[in-house]
Amino acid sequence: MPAITADTLTLPRLPDLPESATTWRGVRRVVRARESVEGEGFKVRRPFPGVDLAQSDPFLLLDHMGAVEYGPGEAKGAPWHPHRGFETVTYMIDGAMQHTDSIGGGGLITDGSTQWMTAGSGILHNEVPPQELVAKGGLFHGVQLWVNLPRALKMTPPRYQDIEARDAALLASDDGGALVRIIAGDLDGHRGPGSTHTPITYLHATVTAGARLALPWPEDFNAMVYVLSGRGTVGVERRPLEEGHLAVFSAGEALTMRAADTQPADSPTGWEVLVLGGRPINEPVARYGPFVMNTRQEIIEAFEDHQAGRLGQIPAAHRSPADERI
Repeated sequence: MPAITADTLTLPRLPDLPESATTWRGVRRVVRARESVEGEGFKVRRPFPGVDLAQSDPFLLLDHMGAVEYGPGEAKGAPWHPHRGFETVTYMIDGAMQHTDSIGGGGLITDGSTQWMTAGSGILHNEVPPQELVAKGGLFHGVQLWVNLPRALKMTPPRYQDIEARDAALLASDDGGALVRIIAGDLDGHRGPGSTHTPITYLHATVTAGARLALPWPEDFNAMVYVLSGRGTVGVERRPLEEGHLAVFSAGEALTMRAADTQPADSPTGWEVLVLGGRPINEPVARYGPFVMNTRQEIIEAFEDHQAGRLGQIPAAHRSPADERI
């Protein structure tokens, strides 16, 4: 995994949280990701939707893409499609994805970088592998997270953020056994580069075999851990958690997790996990396909606006005859 690495001995350290004086969050449930097919036919593992909305709020969806070694001509993407009412956050760990959208945002997302797209009032975009990856094949591994927007921001103007791997804030666990990359939000006073409309924290941690990672966590945020690769345990109960599984935590002020003493051969750097949480929006959710609003009528209006071209137009330089139906 070439997502940005660093010598943990040189990084700021997270606090050493006292075992007895800390209100540790327990594990409410563990969910195994379901396989699904997206875009032109690429497989994803999707741990949620699948938990109760109240447990994942303000997050709507997490798609784990890969890790997969594509052969020549096998790489696929998601051609032009609309969104309204939420944000998509695409984090590439290995390989690359080319993003283009109707407001002029876009670029190559690769090796630890993040593309943050606020659909807001409406946007068209496509996400496709670069031609070199299509032609030659290669390793591809990434995740896409959907973050809901509250009612008051559903129709905010769309925007695009290009977050390079070097922009992530880097921290080490209290003993130096884990590297934490902050993509967005705040952790112990250290802030990630992603600018969020909804209060969230989004981390990628590499925990070396046998090491423990303890994180202070806002009490008004929910909390989840998803395993990208490797194995370990979570919570004071030490619930086992391996690749493709998601743990949902109960209330408390801190999270604890530990990497297994031995890791699979395909996880040589250690236990790779995403840690995410946010302040619940606690509003009605109406969702259908690429639109997430508060009512069914708003979903109907989103489809009507898309058909009338009010969610944006594909830039002329990227339009093909097949796009006339978009």
